[in-house]
Amino acid sequence: MPLPKIATPTYELVIPSTKKKIKYRPFLVKEEKVLILAMESEDTKQIASAVKDVIKNCIITRGVKVEELSTFDIEYLFLNIRGKSVGEEVEVLITCPDDGTTKVPTVIDLDSIQVQYNEEHSRDIKLDDSLTLRMRYPSMNEFIQNNFVVSDVNLDNTFDIITSCIEQIYSEEESWSSADCTEKELKEFIEQLNSKQFKEVETFFSTMPKLSHKLVVTNPNTGVDNEIILEGLASFFG
Repeated sequence: MPLPKIATPTYELVIPSTKKKIKYRPFLVKEEKVLILAMESEDTKQIASAVKDVIKNCIITRGVKVEELSTFDIEYLFLNIRGKSVGEEVEVLITCPDDGTTKVPTVIDLDSIQVQYNEEHSRDIKLDDSLTLRMRYPSMNEFIQNNFVVSDVNLDNTFDIITSCIEQIYSEEESWSSADCTEKELKEFIEQLNSKQFKEVETFFSTMPKLSHKLVVTNPNTGVDNEIILEGLASFFG
């Protein structure tokens, strides 16, 4: 006689970038083993791949393409799945900025971590009186490629991620979709921007939504209260 199946609870959350409500389940022991092995390897590429695979397995709602979700969607989803799977709190080791050496263990409630939005942020960048550049957010695949595979950040890497995030170039009369352009054409378009226009593109990335949490940590050696802002998924596994 086959062994009984264990019922798995389901939960709901809203994807930050699309505002779409989805259902998900906690990860299972076999998936937790994959995550633990990835974390222990300290191989950031392996960690990112494990995170992506777990999210794919745990999302119950049909039609959600993990590869197309933004980086901050991925981070938010994973933290919520992790919270329902192994506990609502995580302990991180914070280095106090006032002396740069003292490390203080700090417990963070995962429910308090949210995606933060900048009111000045916009996906549409007006280049001149006629042309506007519409950007899309980096996906998980681009996040892995540009943050985990490439070890040295250089100008070529910057241009690669910018061109991969172009969605559309348009004016009142015409529109050019990035899907209809080659990578070379998109890169050449970016290269002809002036410094002011390029800075506007950089502002899109610096102001885009991000997983962020502010906390105050007291240095036990100096008594100084340090205000810390943790950003990005890796910050919550320190």
